[in-house]
Amino acid sequence: MATGRTHRPATRSRGIPEATVARLPLYLRALTALSERSVPTVSSEELAAAAGVNSAKLRKDFSYLGSYGTRGVGYDVEYLVYQISRELGLTQDWPVVIVGIGNLGAALANYGGFASRGFRVAALIDADPGMAGKPVAGIPVQHTDELEKIIEDDGVSIGVIATPAGAAQQVCDRLVAAGVTSILNFAPTVLNVPEGVDVRKVDLSIELQILAFHEQRKAGEEAAVDGVAPPSVARKQRPTEQGPDGDVPAVMPA
Repeated sequence: MATGRTHRPATRSRGIPEATVARLPLYLRALTALSERSVPTVSSEELAAAAGVNSAKLRKDFSYLGSYGTRGVGYDVEYLVYQISRELGLTQDWPVVIVGIGNLGAALANYGGFASRGFRVAALIDADPGMAGKPVAGIPVQHTDELEKIIEDDGVSIGVIATPAGAAQQVCDRLVAAGVTSILNFAPTVLNVPEGVDVRKVDLSIELQILAFHEQRKAGEEAAVDGVAPPSVARKQRPTEQGPDGDVPAVMPA
């Protein structure tokens, strides 16, 4: 089976837009659920609803793959699963190292969806000598001293960083120097990487803050309908805080 070091997905060379690439996993998840229920075909409207996009956007995305469906029949589910998996590089074996085996790293190691989606956890790595040799999800943890050797021996090109923020950049630098070209970063910090290295950042606190903003805005809209200022606005506004036209300026969340 091919490994990640020698085979790369063809999406960029084929000119598929990044926005389309970002939606392909959503389509694949919906299609996989249909496949598990032995559904043979699906219309663009049904698949778009399951993936959370509009059908016109879905048809446009699939046109980049050369899939147009059959009028009155729809799309062949199994073929689309194969086609999208191929474009994403999931028909290959992608060895992954997870660095930082605290609560989050251990949870990632125990995630059962990696193997079914084309990813193999090749190693778990931690800086704590006391963790060395301890099994997590059936895989013995190895010390960071072994990082470069593990990457070379297993042909690893994808690294997952789940360390504290202070250690993340140093870990990133070592991963890149050893040949890793794609990094999934769970550490609450921005990583600096050279050109040619892709970084995807996952920050749960930022996502929660965005949700908090939307919740506050919805509360403000509901209060406006009832003619009552929402608590957050009422607390921050004062009668003397007037804009250039004499209006009290709207208070936006920081």
